[in-house]
Formats: sequence, C-alpha cells, structure tokens
Amino acid sequence: MNKATDLAEAQVLITHDVGLHARPSVKLTKLAKGFGARIVLALAEEGPWVDAKSIVKVMATKAPKGSTLYLRAEGDDAEDAIEALVGLVERNFDEGATHADA
Repeated sequence: MNKATDLAEAQVLITHDVGLHARPSVKLTKLAKGFGARIVLALAEEGPWVDAKSIVKVMATKAPKGSTLYLRAEGDDAEDAIEALVGLVERNFDEGATHADA
C-alpha cells in the first residue's frame, strides 16, 4: 500500500470452475461497490483494465478458470477493498464446492 496515493494492488488465481462469469461476477461487483475506492481489474498486468464495479465490464472479461486476476484500487479504503476482493476469489466466490466437485 502506498500511503502517498492510497493505492493497493494484488493478483489472485481464479480457481472457480466457471471462472469469472455470471454469479461470480455479480458477487465481485457487489463487493467492490461496497468500497469508496476506485477499483479496476485486468487479466494481464498491462491491461486492459476495467471498472470492477461494472457488472457488464467484469463479465465481458470472460476470465476462465486458471486465469490470474490483477486488481488495483485507489482511495482511502483501497487496501481493505483489495484484501476483501482477493479473499472472495480465494474462497471460490463463497460458493463452496466447485461444480466439478459437487
């Protein structure tokens, strides 16, 4: 976290069987909207970066299982936002067992 600019960044592996599609995208954007920070995500460090609070833009990434999700947040609660979003992805979007395991 860079206190001068209130910037936080992280990367996390998507392990959910359907990747970042309908339900996971809704959960991610809903969580992101709970923070005041500007939050963007990408599938590569160089981008393209999309607004993590936009369900249309997040779903349009079509991130499959095995993709690395890059996250950046800027604002007073940037660090908390990144920590929460990484946790959500690591918990398989709070869906318990993946479809293949069910």
